[in-house]
Amino acid sequence: MDPQTLSGGFADPARDAAHAFRACLQAMARPGRVQRITGALPPAPLSPAAGALLLTLVDDTTPLFLAPGLDTQALRGWIAFHCAAPISAPEEAVFALGVWADLPLDRFRPGTPDYPDRSVTLIVEMAALTPPNARLRGPGIATHQDAALPAIAPFIANRTRYPLGFDCYFCAGADLSALPRSTRVEAL
Repeated sequence: MDPQTLSGGFADPARDAAHAFRACLQAMARPGRVQRITGALPPAPLSPAAGALLLTLVDDTTPLFLAPGLDTQALRGWIAFHCAAPISAPEEAVFALGVWADLPLDRFRPGTPDYPDRSVTLIVEMAALTPPNARLRGPGIATHQDAALPAIAPFIANRTRYPLGFDCYFCAGADLSALPRSTRVEAL
């Protein structure tokens, strides 16, 4: 087995997972606010933040879609060893990982009226979480929060489908932010 596959997980799994889970919760509870998430060193080109998200949220019961730009043998091996997540088609995915341009938004599950939670959560790799290009309002935001998003129109459309739709985590290096489907988005 490739040594890179075996390395890069949490050094102190209980403590690192607890810190990472807290960062995930804080990011989703406070949309657009950047959190630091550390502890993972996944194979390139995956960011440490996205690696920590996978180690924290993904397991053998959560099918994962890998977008073409990140679908490498090294990353597949790392995910299989550390998370045991089955790699799936977009239609079956609980989580999807990739850069924005490679994510087929029209193929992911938005949930159902009876079970809106049966939707996909996107983990979007970005070059940076600055400068802001969007203003966010809604639950978890006192007045407004400015944030960097990979696009504006898809998030406006996503909000109109609420309670259906998708939720997003954005990762750049060790930084993480989130955007739940309940957040209203406007361009700056």
